Amino acid sequence: MDPLVINRGLTLPSEELDVSYARSGGPGGQNVNKVETKVVLRFSILNSRALGDTRRARLQKRLAARLSGQGELIIHASRHRTRARNLEDARERLAALLKDGLATQPSRRPTRPTRGSKERRLKQKKSRGQIKKDRRTPPS
Repeated sequence: MDPLVINRGLTLPSEELDVSYARSGGPGGQNVNKVETKVVLRFSILNSRALGDTRRARLQKRLAARLSGQGELIIHASRHRTRARNLEDARERLAALLKDGLATQPSRRPTRPTRGSKERRLKQKKSRGQIKKDRRTPPS
């Protein structure tokens, strides 16, 4: 199996990807009952030598809901009828998950409301208040 390229700075060696196969419940007719085409791909974030400490921490934080108790990211692929296509699908999905998990989000620049937006807001509040005031019954 080839190493998995995540981005320009990160490539996972094939030794760190644990692949196993199982019988699939997807398409395939009677073939489903006798051939193991489902792919279960496991990648241990905690034990990976390809990840640095900062990348490992970022992935643990962002993918916490997807990780197993041992810190493994597990992907099941059974969309296709063949083992090879399911393996390719699982590898692509793992790469996409890791790429999204490692992406840095731009920091938010604090902004202030403009003068016009403040005036529009106050004008709208006045008009709503006037509408409600007009609904009242006049004092007797």
